[in-house]
Amino acid sequence: MKRVAVIGGGPGGAQAAEVLARGGLEVMLFDEKLAWEKPCGGGVTFKAYQQYPFLSKNEVTKKHIQETTISTGATGVRLDLGRPILIYSRQELNRMLLRRAENAGAQLEQARVTGMERKDSGWRIATRQGSLEADYCVIATGARNPFRTLGTEFRPGDAMYALGYYVEGCQPHIDIQFFQGFQGYVWVFPRCGHLSVGIGGKGEPAQQMRARLERYMDRHGYPLKGAKFYAHMLPSLETSSWRKNRIAGDGWMAVGDAAGMVDPVTGEGIYYAMRSGDLAAQTILNDSVPLQEKAACYRGCIDQDFGRDLYIGTLLSRRIYLGNFLMGSIPARMVQFVRRSPRFRELMQDLFAGTQGYETLKQRLLASVRPTIAEVAWSFFSRRLLAPARS
Repeated sequence: MKRVAVIGGGPGGAQAAEVLARGGLEVMLFDEKLAWEKPCGGGVTFKAYQQYPFLSKNEVTKKHIQETTISTGATGVRLDLGRPILIYSRQELNRMLLRRAENAGAQLEQARVTGMERKDSGWRIATRQGSLEADYCVIATGARNPFRTLGTEFRPGDAMYALGYYVEGCQPHIDIQFFQGFQGYVWVFPRCGHLSVGIGGKGEPAQQMRARLERYMDRHGYPLKGAKFYAHMLPSLETSSWRKNRIAGDGWMAVGDAAGMVDPVTGEGIYYAMRSGDLAAQTILNDSVPLQEKAACYRGCIDQDFGRDLYIGTLLSRRIYLGNFLMGSIPARMVQFVRRSPRFRELMQDLFAGTQGYETLKQRLLASVRPTIAEVAWSFFSRRLLAPARS
């Protein structure tokens, strides 16, 4: 194998291109825009910059967010984040990742791929400027993948929608608001130069979600006048779709959103894009794996690394947003437990950092639920017992 074509220049494609180029292969990365802004993204978790330290150790402008507020309407709680979330402009993040790929030896082509044809043991890649041949392809086109036979086959229910507004302003923390009966949440992200006030979820028409968001903005004083609207589709695979997820085939592998690799609970995708791009590149470079077995090997690597965790996330998503516990919604109980239980606050901090996976979440909750309820009960009654008597 000599030449690999990477179709798409987001975090997954850029990471794959860098690793492949450092491994000595000729790499051609195609993207119509190369670096672009994605208004609803840009959050990098501790899990991501722990795995890839260059995400935190660089000169690119970013915000270090060390606290968030979580609310369910009238009640809310402030949560300190011991391991900050880094928030980038997606344009600047993409530009940095593409620069790393180029420095490693990848050739960047600002061109739209208009066709891909399987030819003998390779591919013919067509652009408006011409065509070239490659031995292997990495599909990193995002959720709106134009190549229907390559990457995830999205079915009804396999996507969530993120929409919102750029709003002038700044604040030092993230706000998250849950709603009764809605599988999603509203966020206020302090980005570089503005706030992103948005909503993400599924099971509700986009127009209804937008109205829900605008009511929230009105209540909290975020002006709509002059605010720039955005909308974006994100993968959010159902359990049955994840089981059948098509992430690789004869001569190709898909990474990131094109492979449906987004956290089905939170919508976080940067880590999974970069990690899948990394694993795809490592599999392609592994000479001990025959060419005809690379697709199966990649599927196994994904499953072992994080695929099992995302699969369990598909089972939990609806329960977390729409389920009930102790005669209240799970989000409402979550806010209550964070406020009054140090043990539960620690668990939530680990979830925000990305170090608490879904596969072991049940065991940790079962081990802590009784102590947590005891802590909540003691917090409640001690406040009453120690409160000064009213005259």
